[in-house]
Amino acid sequence: MIERDYQVITVAADGPVATITLNIPARKNPLGPLMVNELLWALDDVRDDEAIRVVVLTGAGDAFSAGGDLKQMSSGDGPALESKGDYADLLLRFTTLGKPTVARVRGYAMGGGLGLVASCDFAIAGESATLGTPEVKLGLWPMMIMAVLRRVVPRRKLLSMMLLGEKLTANEALEADLVGEVVPEDALDARVAILAEQLSKQSPTAMRMGLLAYHRMSEQALAEAVPELQNELFALLGTADAQEGLAAFFEKRPPKWTGK
Repeated sequence: MIERDYQVITVAADGPVATITLNIPARKNPLGPLMVNELLWALDDVRDDEAIRVVVLTGAGDAFSAGGDLKQMSSGDGPALESKGDYADLLLRFTTLGKPTVARVRGYAMGGGLGLVASCDFAIAGESATLGTPEVKLGLWPMMIMAVLRRVVPRRKLLSMMLLGEKLTANEALEADLVGEVVPEDALDARVAILAEQLSKQSPTAMRMGLLAYHRMSEQALAEAVPELQNELFALLGTADAQEGLAAFFEKRPPKWTGK
């Protein structure tokens, strides 16, 4: 694996398995521009490394990711590495890896973090996991991740999640197909390791060609949907309700919606 000057993620290889860890545990690993860019670099590196056959994506500490870094929605720290793109590019990158991805989920996986879980081929959650799309409570909407969530969650359940913004337990997420398995917390690492080992033993050529073909079947719709929804998100961020929702969040008060 190529060593990079990562600031907010870590990347480690154990034989054919690469583990990418979102690494701001004190803040539950929020997704800001810096982290998104580093994830793009890491995914490109594992894609191009023939020795890597499986990718595990997880979060440091007691959370996967609490979602988008609201303090950096409009601006943020510049990347130490050359910019490879934004969150829309990150969602699309999973469809071009040609290697199976496994989300290891502990604690919160909310908003943009949940989008990463849904983008992975497998998702295994510990019993502590809490998943959801709370954006509507801030006057926002999970625009971009809606494109990947609709591929794994039934229509009515997805609409309920997005319109109510309620948090799901690990078992509720299992029923909604957001995760494929729920295991006791102390068994999470072992279960992920077993799955990664099983996958690493498959033909890398078959997995690469098969996964790329699988994603091509629906790639066109996704490639069109994500940029369009990104534009919708930017438009929404300019509304009075979104500004009120964000202000209320930081001021720790109930928002006062105007519908504008």
